[in-house]
Amino acid sequence: MALLEPGTAAPDFTLVDQDDAPVSLHDLRGTPIILFFYPAAMTPGCTTEACDFRDSLAPLQAAGYAVMGVSRDDTATLRRFRERDGLTYPLLSDPDHAVHDAYGAWGEKMNYGKTVEGVIRSTIVVDAEGLVTHALYNVKATGHVARVRSLLGVG
Repeated sequence: MALLEPGTAAPDFTLVDQDDAPVSLHDLRGTPIILFFYPAAMTPGCTTEACDFRDSLAPLQAAGYAVMGVSRDDTATLRRFRERDGLTYPLLSDPDHAVHDAYGAWGEKMNYGKTVEGVIRSTIVVDAEGLVTHALYNVKATGHVARVRSLLGVG
């Protein structure tokens, strides 16, 4: 698993969102993006993280950032998650974890004392030119969004 480093080009991708609409990173040039990779919609930790991003969306957007969640969930599950928790940003479906792989968000991790392969909770910040500015791996669901806001200087 190759981890992304600040200053490197963010791997381009096209994924579909919760409404089956394609979203391509190259189409978002000019806007800084916060991509957060999470294991599974509607699970406790992922719900906490997604709702924290929802609750921080206004100041992040005011600072120019767009937020997008990425998981292996299918679009129907993402729609339910978005509706259930009032999430107001796109949720992208990466069922074969190709984008997770490209971003270093898939690999071996510890889960309840066992080594397993799966999603590594990660947040990648991409600037308006498509370069990685922050690559945060193995983050905790709780308190993580506050850390991201602090790193970005968003009060």
